[in-house]
Amino acid sequence: MTTLSYDQLRALDSRHVWHPFTQAATAPPPILALGAKGATIYGADGREYLDMVSSWWVNLHGHGNPAIAAAIADQALRLEHVIFADFTHEPAARLAARICRLLPGDLERVFFSDDGSTAIEVAMKIARQYWSNQGSDRRVFVAFDGGYHGDTVGAMSAGRSSGFFGAWENMLFPVEVAPFPATWDGDDAATREAQALAVLDQIFDRNRDQIAALIIEPLIQGAAGMRMCRPEFLQAVAARAQAAGTLLIFDEVMTGFGRTGAHFACLKAGVTPDLICLSKGLTGGFLPMSLTVAREEIYQAFLGPDIAKAFLHGHSYTANPLGCAAGLASLDLLEAPDCQGRIRAIEAIHRQRLPDLMARHQHLIQPRICGTIAAFTLPGQGYGSAVSARLKKDFLENGVLMRPLGDVLYLLPPYCIEDSQLHRAWDTVDFVLSRL
Repeated sequence: MTTLSYDQLRALDSRHVWHPFTQAATAPPPILALGAKGATIYGADGREYLDMVSSWWVNLHGHGNPAIAAAIADQALRLEHVIFADFTHEPAARLAARICRLLPGDLERVFFSDDGSTAIEVAMKIARQYWSNQGSDRRVFVAFDGGYHGDTVGAMSAGRSSGFFGAWENMLFPVEVAPFPATWDGDDAATREAQALAVLDQIFDRNRDQIAALIIEPLIQGAAGMRMCRPEFLQAVAARAQAAGTLLIFDEVMTGFGRTGAHFACLKAGVTPDLICLSKGLTGGFLPMSLTVAREEIYQAFLGPDIAKAFLHGHSYTANPLGCAAGLASLDLLEAPDCQGRIRAIEAIHRQRLPDLMARHQHLIQPRICGTIAAFTLPGQGYGSAVSARLKKDFLENGVLMRPLGDVLYLLPPYCIEDSQLHRAWDTVDFVLSRL
């Protein structure tokens, strides 16, 4: 391949590439990444950037992790892909079994797809057909205010209250929306939780025997601004879903694989859902892949002599062996004592630094920490605000990749980050806020 200059590559990008979540008419040119290692991204501008968002929350163990790269390379020489409708293969069988061993209860049936949004779409279609296979016409879904579940139509419908989907409102199907009682360190959320549960009770009452499933991001709503809830609230929601005889879907696309301090948020909350959606960190940030894991009882409802009862859904790259190999290698790293120690160390540094930051900048509110995620609110700023854009720019100029979520700043680093790097990120946050 002919080596192109920095200017030539930027010209090609400007002419032909459509970047996500970007207003190209006003956004600065994207940074050209030459490579990355560990928690650091190397730009063609000669600068280094600490990846404090784990490259959109996917990178668990750092960029260029040699164990995952080697697993992918080894698998590529043996089997790069095969149609998963007629075949199976060792990496898929091993990954499915291993994930099921880590999950609670009888979450024992794994459906492979491509990304978080498609994992949600799979879960919603499974829920709808589960009831119709049993002769029940349940088609109502319940979601929570601010929830974001992806960008396909079903996922957008479940996330219709997130504020991202106004352009496609006429494409979305109706979804009942309950309040989400967001909380933070030092807060007493009991009253808001009681109010939210009262609304949820009303939703169940007016949709009796009509609700296919209830969907929620457990413990942390990501795109809504790292809004956190207590395990007790999730337990109360699960109890109501069970009493109403409906299915409970956990969207653990972001919260899975150690982000909350436990392997999965459902384990930390002590709740077993009927369906769980996993993606992002699944392959350690190397390849796109997702899983929808169902309880055995749900799987059994799709069995029978008639093909119409089967789940007629799939993707071209379902259970891609390279992604499965990456997932297995990532799990090896995640379960190792070193990684578990790093997760605890990251949370300890967050708990050391966030209170000091709040004391130094008293206009900040709602500090919150869950596992490796720390967040706080800079009130009065919305998505796309001038202050939000300036903060992002200032962080990059100081060598830290952070993307404010409206009025929320958060740190979500890869687990390999060194203590000194994480302290430098916190120092940069302090410095940038002091200039604001």
